[in-house]
Amino acid sequence: MARGLILSPTATASCNDKATSSLIALLRLSRKNPSFSGRCYRPCLVRGGCCFGLAREYVAMAKYKEDFSMRMAMAGLQPHHRIALGVSGGPDSMALCYLTASWKKGSSDTVSTSDDSIDGLLAIIVDHGLRAESKDEAGIVSGRVSKMGIRNEIAHCSWPNGRPKQGHLQEDARNMRYQIFQDICMKHQISVLLIAHHADDQAELFILRLSRNSGVLGLAGMAFTSQVFLSRSNSVVPFSKNEGILIVRPLLYFSKEDLYEVCQAGTLEWVEDPTNQSLLYARNRIRTSLRNLSSCTFQSELQSIITACRKTRAYVDHICRNLINHAVMIMDQGYAVVDLEILDPSKLAEMCLSKFISLVLQFISQRHRPVRGSTSKLLLNYFCTFPCKTSFTAAGCYLCPAPGSKGTKVLVCCSVDCPLSSNSELFHSYSSGGQRQNFPSDIAQIVAAGKTYSDHFVPDAADAYFLDVTSRSVLAEAKRLNIISESTYGTVLLLQRDEIKYFRPQVEDSGDHDLKDHNVDHDLNDQVETTVAPTSESLLPGQSLYFMNRFLVTWEIRKDISVGSDPEKDDCDWNVRAESRCHLFCSCKICDDLALKVRHMIEPDWLYLGMLSKSSKFEDLNQQKFYIHKNTLQIPKESVDFDYLKLSAQKALQLLKHIPVAARRSLPVLVNCGGYLLSIPSIGFSNCPCLEVSCEFKPKVPLGGGHSSFL
Repeated sequence: MARGLILSPTATASCNDKATSSLIALLRLSRKNPSFSGRCYRPCLVRGGCCFGLAREYVAMAKYKEDFSMRMAMAGLQPHHRIALGVSGGPDSMALCYLTASWKKGSSDTVSTSDDSIDGLLAIIVDHGLRAESKDEAGIVSGRVSKMGIRNEIAHCSWPNGRPKQGHLQEDARNMRYQIFQDICMKHQISVLLIAHHADDQAELFILRLSRNSGVLGLAGMAFTSQVFLSRSNSVVPFSKNEGILIVRPLLYFSKEDLYEVCQAGTLEWVEDPTNQSLLYARNRIRTSLRNLSSCTFQSELQSIITACRKTRAYVDHICRNLINHAVMIMDQGYAVVDLEILDPSKLAEMCLSKFISLVLQFISQRHRPVRGSTSKLLLNYFCTFPCKTSFTAAGCYLCPAPGSKGTKVLVCCSVDCPLSSNSELFHSYSSGGQRQNFPSDIAQIVAAGKTYSDHFVPDAADAYFLDVTSRSVLAEAKRLNIISESTYGTVLLLQRDEIKYFRPQVEDSGDHDLKDHNVDHDLNDQVETTVAPTSESLLPGQSLYFMNRFLVTWEIRKDISVGSDPEKDDCDWNVRAESRCHLFCSCKICDDLALKVRHMIEPDWLYLGMLSKSSKFEDLNQQKFYIHKNTLQIPKESVDFDYLKLSAQKALQLLKHIPVAARRSLPVLVNCGGYLLSIPSIGFSNCPCLEVSCEFKPKVPLGGGHSSFL
């Protein structure tokens, strides 16, 4: 049944004007202070009969719509943009549907119940399939959303590995839900997704992260807007530009009670998920505890401390963006050079430097998890040592002094020897045979508009209250600054202690960090015979391979090379003998199944190039031993155009000299099924003019993680 009132214009018009004026004054106060929760003033105003109650609902709805419209503008959104909604069917997401539909329709006070759908709006309903009744509930929610004029799509989850374990159920369900959101947004060419997180969710997250000893940046909670970049494993290539999806949370300053009131005013029905009542889950335990704390002062002060953390986060993010723009150079071969003189670590707040380092390493490694714990401290010490003299392996990256910089610059490369985390995939392969898909370009304008707004509200260092505060002293500092009272301080401590007893911290894996002196420009012969066979992935002609989450590799057989044509210069500017062109498959030594292997570069590869470039005739090659995968490689004479090979190797070596040894190891290499080196596309080496290989550095997530705002 519907829960709430149906407003009548006649009844509203007859309400007490004086009471309404008082309410409007309070509403204006709440707009000046976003953390001022609606639930604080409503109980004392609900008096004077039904007429006053109706006026209160009417004025409150006008305020909600105005605030919602303001938040959408802050995100850079306009009603004409194509938008998706994540809808669970609960009061939060139903209120989000109502407010978004009203905003889309403009000045209309009511949401259409006709069959005509609102243009550019799609609700995504995810049936996790974890309860017997979930499928029927998804159908009911679909019907309710349709009545608001919103097109919708139901996605039913499949769990190929079985139902998630109890301890990971909510996390796995959330990951599945967001993957579905991304897939459906991509299918419908929608680049903006609205999520119904609200102020009460932020309060729960604050207590949860406080109990997990999170830092100030984590205590800032969920971002108001953030870009989530697509997983390419199910994508059709090529993407001209990966701009991801913009997630917007326009209800972050709405309380749960606000959203109930929106549902009541809109005569909306909703469903309640019974799993939200289970005290097995941390969020549910915290939610239950917070509900019992109905004090207006406590709620307001809790939001105030979250706001202070968000200001600190906004300041840190602003500093990091500036540092990335000025102190970091990204090379096309997939590594970064950090200028320590521009960075000037000694003058940076530790929180800013730590965040900066984390962003650079996450970009180079393309890992999902940030650097934490003891590894983060070691990295801070490493960057604060000037000039840099040692090497350091951490979080999937290899760091060392940049060659020729005398320690004033740090080289950050992907470490192919470090094990990837369990949540990472080394390869994502996909076929290019499907229809080309590109995301709409409006996300660039939306992000730009959101940045323009948020840049006007970047706090000064003086307003970043917790810049030099550890996670354990945030509450004490907030009390000292009179952000929270002694009573709120004590209550939050109790909530934190109650939740800590449920949390068993995992022993931090020292992982792959290894701080030691290391001569980067070591003798290339040192590890030739002990090289471990690198992981490789098969690649057919016309297909594309997303190698190590960073390189987009494709290859084809050139069909424009014919027998008997006059010699001409190819793309590498070398002469090719016409008589050799007829040996297309023989020359390139491509396997019968037309599948090449892609792996990262190893020492024998550039040793081979060096020997090839110095050989005066073909017989000189087979006098050398090439240990690849512990097998001696013999090159058949009839399969090689020696002049082409030698010239190709010479030019490749010239380019290779400008790539630090540490960075070479992550470059993709194409070999045949027998391990014979066919191409190193990043430096233009190919053993045959018939083989056309392209390699583009296209990391999944950009440096800095994309746009985010903590307004």
